[in-house]
Amino acid sequence: MPEIRNYTLNFGPQHPAAHGVLRLVLEMNGEVIERADPHVGLLHRGTEKLAEYKPYNQTIGYMDRLDYVSMMCNEHGYVLAIEKLLGVEPPERAEYIRTLFDEITRILNHLMWLAAHAIDIGAMSVFIYCFREREDLLDCYEAVSGARMHATYYRPGGVHRDLPDRMPRYDESGSKWHSKRAIAKRNSAREGSLLDFIEDFTERFTGHVDEYETLLTDNRIWKQRTVDIGVVSPERALQLGFTGPMLRGSGVEWDLRKKQPYAAYHKVDFDIPVGVNGDCYDRYLVRMEEMRQSNGIIRQCVAWLRANPGPVSIEDHKIVPPSRTAMKEDMEALIHHFKLFTEGYCPPPGEVYAAVEAPKGEFGCYIVSDGANKPYRLKIRPPGFPHLAAIDEMSRGHMLSDVVAIIGTLDVVFGEVDR
Repeated sequence: MPEIRNYTLNFGPQHPAAHGVLRLVLEMNGEVIERADPHVGLLHRGTEKLAEYKPYNQTIGYMDRLDYVSMMCNEHGYVLAIEKLLGVEPPERAEYIRTLFDEITRILNHLMWLAAHAIDIGAMSVFIYCFREREDLLDCYEAVSGARMHATYYRPGGVHRDLPDRMPRYDESGSKWHSKRAIAKRNSAREGSLLDFIEDFTERFTGHVDEYETLLTDNRIWKQRTVDIGVVSPERALQLGFTGPMLRGSGVEWDLRKKQPYAAYHKVDFDIPVGVNGDCYDRYLVRMEEMRQSNGIIRQCVAWLRANPGPVSIEDHKIVPPSRTAMKEDMEALIHHFKLFTEGYCPPPGEVYAAVEAPKGEFGCYIVSDGANKPYRLKIRPPGFPHLAAIDEMSRGHMLSDVVAIIGTLDVVFGEVDR
């Protein structure tokens, strides 16, 4: 018999499944993990400290860069906290636009999670499929904000601007990669407005989720890699501070969109998917069903936004800048514009916490204001940090290859873990 001895193994940060910035120190007994020690901080950018040196409105762009896969949901949490401090309510149309883009962001996040999780475990096709759908949704980001990822679209008092009346189109003259017929087919969904494009996407998307499920859900290899791996009981999930799909995968029906509604979530109809066993497979099933539910919410928002035009931000120019036209013609508007972009606004002293149901779980911002134009203190509550803290408990007794499946099911992004 070969002698089995305990040894310490560095898993990452260069390991492909560690996604570049996680270092796990594993204490192994042969192939079995006895202890896992996560080392974080390799992506630390001091976001919370930087926010204390900038006016409130200049920190919105930092939020996109925390969890850089669920950009607008992070903005939403921060903007909600500022609105609580200022005591302002955005118009109803802005609430529906935020709900629409929160759910687009949820699908974007889950597609990225599925692509990375699948390719880590060995399923290549799913990776390519998911990025095909992500392209369409990133085009929606770009149409509305000008940026594919870091949008800075949500603002205190509403959103930056209304939804555009037309979508950007591919060049009709052709390219060296695509024929004119292929480009015409790609442009067929781009004939109308952004809402038309999103509606066309929602009609196609459930079929695409069916494709992913055909490849994975009953796949023998996929189930062998995920069933009974990283099991967390509902009681333990609550004790560990789990939120989002990690908590719902363990069978706890908790979703801030239902339990503490914000934006227009109390006006749309959707279900909360929950798991039974609390393993990697259940968390996979929960996220797949969440994509279908998000698709339904998007359809409801599109229908409402079509029928209800209106303002997308409040008229208070001490918080929201005046239009560019007014700024160039009216002296008072110019003063408002100048003051807002140099000094910002000064909320009253106090403290506030606002949280949203981000794709990975509860994303919260705790702000302490001393009456200045910048926060006295900003504390971010990221969903990924408690999940990563549980990796030791989840991986003990499992094999080395199971760590890959557990990291995948956590859906960690290190921008928010390290901050």
